[in-house]
Amino acid sequence: MSTLDNKIIAYLERTPDFFQEVILQDDGNGVVYIAEWNAKDKPKPTDEQLNALSSQATTLENNAIAVANRQKEYGSTIQQLEYIVEHGVSSFIEKQNAIKTKYPKESE
Repeated sequence: MSTLDNKIIAYLERTPDFFQEVILQDDGNGVVYIAEWNAKDKPKPTDEQLNALSSQATTLENNAIAVANRQKEYGSTIQQLEYIVEHGVSSFIEKQNAIKTKYPKESE
């Protein structure tokens, strides 16, 4: 299930400042809504417009999970540099490609 913030990102085709441009609030029952719309590049979307972007928002969420999993396996920058020093750049690239294959991103 896609979240409102990812539907907004899909609608705007960019990540807005969720503290200034688009302010979301929870009604206390777990329903999140747009409390303020200050984005200048597009008008505030209707619920129908946002619901039409559910599949795009789900893709954004799935890709964020894939990237987070990749980052865990890549290790810190220091760990990556140590790997390169110990095994060489070509071995590091092979490792990266294997991780990308293990955690593929969906087409956007």
